[in-house]
Amino acid sequence: MSNYRAEDVEYAADEYDMEDVDDDMEEEFHGRDMADSDSDIDEFDFTNNRVADTSAAQARKGKDIQGIPWERLSITRETYRKTRLEQYKNYENIPHSGDETLKDCKAVEKGGQYYEFRRNSRSVKSTILHFQLRNLVWATSKHDVYLMSQYSVIHWSTLSGRKTEVLDVSGHVRPSEKHPGSLLEGFTQTQVSTLAVKDNLLVAGGFQGELICKHLDRPGVSYCSRTTHDENAITNAVDIYNTSSGAVHFTASNNDCGVRDFDMERYHLTRHFNFPWPVNHTSLSPDTKLLIIVGDNPDGMLVDSTTGKVVSTLSGHVDFSFASAWHPDGVTFATGNQDKTCRIWDKRNLSKSVEVLRSNLGAVRSIRYTSDGHYIATAEPADFVHVYDAKNGYEREQEIDFFGEISGISFSPDTESLFIGVWDRTYGSLLEYGRRRAYMYLDSLI
Repeated sequence: MSNYRAEDVEYAADEYDMEDVDDDMEEEFHGRDMADSDSDIDEFDFTNNRVADTSAAQARKGKDIQGIPWERLSITRETYRKTRLEQYKNYENIPHSGDETLKDCKAVEKGGQYYEFRRNSRSVKSTILHFQLRNLVWATSKHDVYLMSQYSVIHWSTLSGRKTEVLDVSGHVRPSEKHPGSLLEGFTQTQVSTLAVKDNLLVAGGFQGELICKHLDRPGVSYCSRTTHDENAITNAVDIYNTSSGAVHFTASNNDCGVRDFDMERYHLTRHFNFPWPVNHTSLSPDTKLLIIVGDNPDGMLVDSTTGKVVSTLSGHVDFSFASAWHPDGVTFATGNQDKTCRIWDKRNLSKSVEVLRSNLGAVRSIRYTSDGHYIATAEPADFVHVYDAKNGYEREQEIDFFGEISGISFSPDTESLFIGVWDRTYGSLLEYGRRRAYMYLDSLI
């Protein structure tokens, strides 16, 4: 991963924020009172002093899912979309990498309808701190979501419509439990670069190699550790998993070229592997035997999770990779790259990828499979999430189209919900989609 620079966040905000729309919005709403509106749904809910959300029922009646009042603006949605597609600058470490892969990409039919819009919650402000790291949204059930919002990890309940602060890292965070190797002095003002939440364990990784572990069913923080004192120490990704014996572990990928495995039953480091380049993401196979390793090299690796020995090189991408995921069958897996592609691999024949899926605007920054293996979702840096029908050969996709930087995506463990964090100064929010079923008439009750 590129060395972090403070101006990188400003780069993302300045280049990709909805400034054109914001300018029109300021002209439209400044000085306008409630009586001036001829809309049934006002942009601002004056009764509770917050920006109004958008429900599925309102969307079906024609309201924009993000609450953007296009009918009152000087630019149409179609024109703005065209402008974004033409002007968005995909960040590349290797120049023109996105152009080189075009010839390899699969022609995928659009129009799939796998997940249906449920709600856009604008009171939930999802944020990011590093423009290349987008794993900051996690669902532990179809009603429970955890995400970063500024210096806080927030829990959002779709049932109650309430948010609760779970972890505040703006001040001093220290462990309330004593475990060997834990930094009892803790950390101050941690900049969270990545996040993972599974069952009752939350792990936040920081820009200085910090790891903060919290059990959601216990008060306080359980464990704090600094993976390295290397100045290029940022924690790029965390993957929580259960061993074959049921023990809870997590793997941390760092910019110091290290991958570390931690046992959360005994609270200690169990394995530490070093690789030739910074590691941006790892994913452990369902049988826990193989690790996907991707990072600051066009080639990825499949390695033995016990020894760190390279089993196979993954050649095909032409830029740096930041995402990976295993299909639940343990045979196929996916990698996402700044060359604007997601490649699908079969571990039985790794001479080349079996599918190459193309994004619209930029890099594939996040990948998630549903737990039943039926669908895979890939997130671009902004505006687009693609949901492919993995069960039927990735021939068809649903394209979820909105405006704003993407902080993360997450399917619920039961596959019933898909959550998308949107980072934007004006329209930042949490998008919620529900899996389409034959009994969709029940949507009227949601």
